Amino acid sequence: MSTVRETRTESTERHEAKHRPDAKKKTPRSARSRAEGRLGWMLAGPAFGIMLLVTLYPIGQALFDSLFSLRLTAPDERSFVLFENYRVVLGDPAFWQSMGVTLFITVVTVVLELLFGFLLALVMHRAIKKLRGLARTAILVPYGIITVVAAFAWFYAFDINSGGYVNNWLSWVPGFDTELNWFAEQGTSLVVIIFSEVWKTTPFISLLLLSGLAQVPGDLEEAAKVDGATGWEVMRRVILPNMKAAIMVAVLFRTLEAFRIFDNIYIMTGGANDTEALSLLAYNTSIGRLEIGLGSAISVLLFLSVLIIAAIFIKGFKVDLATGRNS
Repeated sequence: MSTVRETRTESTERHEAKHRPDAKKKTPRSARSRAEGRLGWMLAGPAFGIMLLVTLYPIGQALFDSLFSLRLTAPDERSFVLFENYRVVLGDPAFWQSMGVTLFITVVTVVLELLFGFLLALVMHRAIKKLRGLARTAILVPYGIITVVAAFAWFYAFDINSGGYVNNWLSWVPGFDTELNWFAEQGTSLVVIIFSEVWKTTPFISLLLLSGLAQVPGDLEEAAKVDGATGWEVMRRVILPNMKAAIMVAVLFRTLEAFRIFDNIYIMTGGANDTEALSLLAYNTSIGRLEIGLGSAISVLLFLSVLIIAAIFIKGFKVDLATGRNS
C-alpha cells in the first residue's frame, strides 16, 4: 500500500514540476524539423550572405572613415582623429535641428499611415470577394511608383513657380491664398513632404495589416458579438490583440524607412527652410562640402539611431515574430 502511495506521490511531483512556470521545456526537434531548417538555410542562405556583404561593407567603410579627418579636396592631409568628428557633429546645432525634423516627419507619417492603412485594410478585408483583387491592385498603384517620380509629381503639383495646380483646386476654400508658396516656409514644406510620404507608403502598411486581419479567428468575433459586445469592443478586445504582430512589423518597418527619408526632401526643398533630415545632412556634408569624415560620422549616428529605434520597438511590443504571438 505504501509503495502505491509513494508511486502516486512521485507521479504527482513530476506532474507539478513539469507544469511549473519556471520549468524549462526542452522539446527535441524531430528529423523533419531539422531537415526543414537545413532546407530553409540552403534556400535563404545565399541571398542572406549577399545582402550581408553588401550591407556590411558600406557600414564598415563609413565607420572607418568617421575616425579620420578627411576632405576630398585634400586627400593627402588625412589624419586619424578618433572620435573628434563625433564630438563636432554632436556639438553642431544643425545636427539636432535635422534630428528634430526627422523625428517629426517620422512620427506624423507613421501615425497617419497606420490610421489610413488600417481603414483601407478593413475595406479590402470586408469587400465583396469579386472586388478584392481589383481593390488590392488599385491600392498598390502609388506604392509601385518610383519614389523620385512621385516626389517630382508632388513638387510640380504644389510649386507655384512651375505652374502648380493645387492652389487653383483650393481656391474655393474661404480665406485661402491662391498665391501661397508652399515651399517658402518650413511648416507648409513639411506638410507637402508628409502628404507625399503618406500617399506613397500607406498601401504598404495596409497590405501588412490586411495579412494581420486575415489571421483574426472569425469565431472569436462571432462569439463576442453574441455576448453583446459593440463594434468598438470587438475591435479593441478581439481584433487588435490578435493583430499585434502585424501591427508591430508594419510600424517597425515604416518607422525605420521614414527615419531615413531622403528623396522627397532632396527634390522638393533640398533641405532649405529648416527641412533638412539626417540623411540629407549626411549627403550635403559628404558630397556638398566634401567632408567625408564628418559625413561618415553623421551616417554612423543615423545607423545607430535606427538600431536603437528597432530595439525599442521589439522590446516594447513584446511580440515573438517567429510565432506571431504575444510574449
